[in-house]
Amino acid sequence: MRVEIWSDISCPWCYIGKARFKKALAAFPHRNAVEVVHRSFELDPHLAHTPRPTTGVAHAKKYGMTPAQARAAEENLAANARSEGLEYLVDFRDHGNTFDLHRLLHLASARGVEDELLTSFYNGNFAARRSIYESEHQVELAVCAGLHEPEVRAVLTDKRAYADRVRKDEAEAARMGITGVPFLVIDRNYGVSGAQPTRVFTDVLRRAWTDRESALTILGTADQAGCDADGACDAPRNIATDGTELH
Repeated sequence: MRVEIWSDISCPWCYIGKARFKKALAAFPHRNAVEVVHRSFELDPHLAHTPRPTTGVAHAKKYGMTPAQARAAEENLAANARSEGLEYLVDFRDHGNTFDLHRLLHLASARGVEDELLTSFYNGNFAARRSIYESEHQVELAVCAGLHEPEVRAVLTDKRAYADRVRKDEAEAARMGITGVPFLVIDRNYGVSGAQPTRVFTDVLRRAWTDRESALTILGTADQAGCDADGACDAPRNIATDGTELH
């Protein structure tokens, strides 16, 4: 069974959703028969490659909130992350273009350490007091994940390296109508929108295993916890499909 997960390193709900799905997969009886593939999705592909600090004031202005509301939103994200055993710094982090990070993830995929690098990038962005957009930080994180330093530097230097694979993932997301992340697809039959509770991921894994030929069914609605293409990140809400709660 194949699970594809579209996500962006700048998305806090992708960070949280990854941890929740990992718990569901660990408890899944057929986990050894599940292939997980991470797909690229840029929340804001038009951002400059030179990062800028995201201050509370700027964050509030972007989403039409007061600074106090913006701070409360970050505190909510932090609480959700910590409930999953993740570290999360509430201070606003740098904000920048993630295209190079996605290119490195495709290098990692080719070398069999994609999940390790994605985890490293998430930790570097949400739990470290250093910008994920510093090239030296990217190199260090990639090497720690198991990649060879000369190869990492070569990919960062050659802007064409793996660029077509990133664009292919993004084009496929557009074709499937994916407009926010995280978004999970199982065998191109089942879809899960947002950083759902672990029990929802558990449920869809079980359903997909017993029904491998269903048409794509979206579980969860667009208002579930996730980040959209405008970079807005929502709070989690109760999950329902066809008006009934999933268990």
